[in-house]
Amino acid sequence: MFTLIQLPYASLAPVISDQTLSFHHGKHLQTYVDNLNKLIAGTEFEGKTLEEIIRKSTGGIFNNAGQILNHELYFLQFAPKPAPAGGRLLAQIVKQWGSPEAFRAEFEAKGAGVFGSGWVWLAAGEAGELCILQCPGADNPVAHGLKPILTFDVWEHAYYLDYQNRRGAYLKELWKIVDWKVVEERYAK
Repeated sequence: MFTLIQLPYASLAPVISDQTLSFHHGKHLQTYVDNLNKLIAGTEFEGKTLEEIIRKSTGGIFNNAGQILNHELYFLQFAPKPAPAGGRLLAQIVKQWGSPEAFRAEFEAKGAGVFGSGWVWLAAGEAGELCILQCPGADNPVAHGLKPILTFDVWEHAYYLDYQNRRGAYLKELWKIVDWKVVEERYAK
């Protein structure tokens, strides 16, 4: 049985308004949790982890499991007073993109370029190499055998109340609340 994650902060304003946070976490994510619990009851997926479900499911089960994992990673990577980038992950970003600024520019461009609704991801392969993925719907790196490191939600419900149709402005602002300590820990696992 899956439950709604508790957020480790009360607010991320002004980057994400309290209204958006309440709606996005308390309504959207709760709906995915409720739907998945109903869909997996009495199936081979009952008692499995989100990652196991994502790797082996399709349709509604995949979509709801994917959205839960995606949103958990999204919400838990933020902090009102985040730690700066550093460590092995920053070194790999500089190695592959030349600078953090070049990485952020490509990440934002790919996030803005996701057609319709979905996610932009920084993911890692087995050897620690990084890639930026554009994933529609509930898709994510786990479904492709990669480790999810960082994600920005580009479904309209994530930004429309605060940024209207300015997805690019939303993507640029999110860097202000990324807790690089959390992101580095994901990379190190």
